[in-house]
Amino acid sequence: MATDAFEEIVEDFEFLDDWEDRYRHVIELGKAMDGLPDALQVDATKVDGCASQVWIHPSIDAGVFDFKGDSDAMIVRGLIAVLHALYSGVAVADVAGIDAKAEFGRLGLTDHLSAQRSNGLRAMIERIQSVAAAA
Repeated sequence: MATDAFEEIVEDFEFLDDWEDRYRHVIELGKAMDGLPDALQVDATKVDGCASQVWIHPSIDAGVFDFKGDSDAMIVRGLIAVLHALYSGVAVADVAGIDAKAEFGRLGLTDHLSAQRSNGLRAMIERIQSVAAAA
């Protein structure tokens, strides 16, 4: 149950055979994403469990989930952009039904992230799902 934006990333990855090209693409996605204003980069939005500095500021409008995020590491910022494509615009009630691990598996990213990056990704997904569940 992936969004059109995420499916677009899946299609892009199908054309990129080399992992360096895929990493570059993830970084480019992060560069293209609007950052989180400094005023929102606070302890309340910081994601614990990430080796890098990561902030996620979720919002729910009319039952639809969205978030803004940022990181001081370019690859992590790119992962945030991929998460944004996966979750943003989804009905808040449907967020828990998205199997992010399986969706990232479609990209092959989970097999090529370091243990620290995998832990950070898991922490970001947990934050997104817990905010949606609380709503």
